[in-house]
Formats: sequence, C-alpha cells, structure tokens
Amino acid sequence: MSAVEVPPTPVAVEQPKASAASGTKSFLSGGFGGMCLVAAGHPLDLLKVRMQTSTEYKSTLDCFRKTLAENGIRGMYRGMAAPLVGATPVFAICFWGYGMGQKIMRKAYNLSPTEALSTKQILFAGGFSAIPTTALMTPMERIKCTLQVSSGNGAGAAYKGPIDAAMGIIRSGGITNLFKGTCATLLRDVPGSVAYFGAYELIKKSLTNQSAGQGSISPVAIVTAGGLAGMANWAVAIPPDVLKSRLQTAPDG
Repeated sequence: MSAVEVPPTPVAVEQPKASAASGTKSFLSGGFGGMCLVAAGHPLDLLKVRMQTSTEYKSTLDCFRKTLAENGIRGMYRGMAAPLVGATPVFAICFWGYGMGQKIMRKAYNLSPTEALSTKQILFAGGFSAIPTTALMTPMERIKCTLQVSSGNGAGAAYKGPIDAAMGIIRSGGITNLFKGTCATLLRDVPGSVAYFGAYELIKKSLTNQSAGQGSISPVAIVTAGGLAGMANWAVAIPPDVLKSRLQTAPDG
C-alpha cells in the first residue's frame, strides 16, 4: 500500500507540515485498523492456536464448543490484551518497513518518487516490511500464544494476564525467552507479507484499472482487495505459523 503522495507546493515551509500530517493520519488510522482487526479476529485466532498446539480437537467447531464450555465468552478473548496494545506500533512499524522497502527499490533502480514500482519491487518491499516488525511481533506473539493455551489443558489458567505471563516467561528463561520463535516468526511473516502486499496492490490495481495511490479508489475496491490479500497471506503463512505456535508454547528446555 503506497503512501499517499503530497502535491508539490510553492511554499517550502508548508511541505513538512503536510508530510507530518499525512504520517500522523497513517499512524492513527493504521493503529485503529489494527485494533479493529484484533478485536474482530481474536476468537478465531485463539481457536487456531489451540488447534495448532493440541490434538484433542476434532474440528474447528469442536474446539469452539469445548473452549466456550470451559471458559465462556470471555475466554474466547483470552490473551487479547497484548496484541491489542501492540497493534498500533506493530502496524506503524510494518508500514514504515514497507515504505523503506520501496525506497530501497527506488534507489536501487534509480526511480523517482512518482514512478510506479514493478510487481517484483512491490514484493520485495512487502517482504522487507516483516523484518523490523518481527522485533516487536515475536514477544507479543509469545505472550499471546502462552495465554491462549494456558487454560486449554483443563487445569485452569496458569497466568492472570499478559504482564503475569511475560514475567513468568522471563523468570523461566530470562529476557531472551520472550524472543523464542523469532526465526519461525520471520519464516511466517516474510513470505506472508510478500503475499499480502503483492496481492493487495495487484488486486486493487485490477479493480480500479490504475496504480495504487493514484486517482479515486472506491471503498468497495479497498475492502475487497484487503480481504483477498489477507486470504493470500494466510494461504502462505499457515504452515510456518503452526511451527511458530508449537515452538512458542513448548516447555522450556
């Protein structure tokens, strides 16, 4: 998703203000969108993690029934605090990384800021965005997955919340224990981000018959492109995500 270009203005001092305003709007809208994503998708994410780390469930519906019976509606949102708080900085870093990837491609191919990137250059920028994001994503995912499976064994919740879980993880293996699964997270997010950003740009372009960030793009086209891009992301990311979930919830040692 390319950054919105600010038209040139004859007053030089006004350009930084416009750029800063655009950056602030992107940060706030991205953060709010990330929180909405977590709030809407967390129950399904909890089922996903439990099915990935246990063999006691026959299907998604079976996992849902057992989780609901054991923990109630509130239990479906167990472990949500960590990703909810981290949504804004994670999405901000993700899109900052995507912009940096675009800048690298423009510099490498001597492209001006107004020239459209090729498909392979967009794919590179998408994959590059996952690298800085992983530094924040890994401990957040470690805490979330630990909370999600802590009460799934019938023995009750092992931790009271994300802070208690983080302290428990640190006590058992030091601060580096929070970053357990970093390589697996990269293995998931680099190809997943390539699929997401590549699919998003290509689908949006095909729906509007123009490059992203240029001209008027309908909300329907944006929502459709975003939804299909998310499907492309998880089609690629699910296998390494299983490895990541099992690694991050495995006993220490």
